[in-house]
Amino acid sequence: MERHIAWDIGAAGVTKVLSQHFDAPAILCGVSRLVIDCNRQLDAPDLIPEVSDGTFIHGNLGMDAAARAERIERWFRPYHDAVEAVIAGRVGTVLVSIHSMTPSLRGVARPWQIALSSYLDRSLADPVLAALRAPGDVVVGDNQPYDLDPAVDFSVPYHALRRGLPHVQVEFRQDEVADEDSQRLWALRFARALSVV
Repeated sequence: MERHIAWDIGAAGVTKVLSQHFDAPAILCGVSRLVIDCNRQLDAPDLIPEVSDGTFIHGNLGMDAAARAERIERWFRPYHDAVEAVIAGRVGTVLVSIHSMTPSLRGVARPWQIALSSYLDRSLADPVLAALRAPGDVVVGDNQPYDLDPAVDFSVPYHALRRGLPHVQVEFRQDEVADEDSQRLWALRFARALSVV
């Protein structure tokens, strides 16, 4: 639970600050991705991973279909039902999917302090990228280290792409959002970038 394999470190803190800043609802997953990854397609091999970053997840080994279905019904569906309920009751919804990334992967350092992932619709991503880059004091990734892949990611494709809603998926580097003060600073910096749109 101290590693990225279990959860997106710092993402919840950033999300809470953004929610307060914009007076907007925030829906947190509330379960470790080692139990079920709520941002994966239901047929994805890593929806309920048996191995994550070289670590065997013993509670997931040899899981039968009934146990898999139970996790989907207990955690995956309620989370996405909650997102659907919020979207259904609002006009002018902008979906922001918040994540964090490790400072390095397989020994290779990641220079990006913050990164946006997008697919075909860049109507929100491009102006937010420009606003984040404008001060010139941070390294901002554009589909680096991750792009938005509808075949892999679930949240943005399901809740935003199929409706044509404005959206952005953001990754904060974990060492940049390691404590409450830094989470607040980055959340407000990101909020300023979102506000220019």
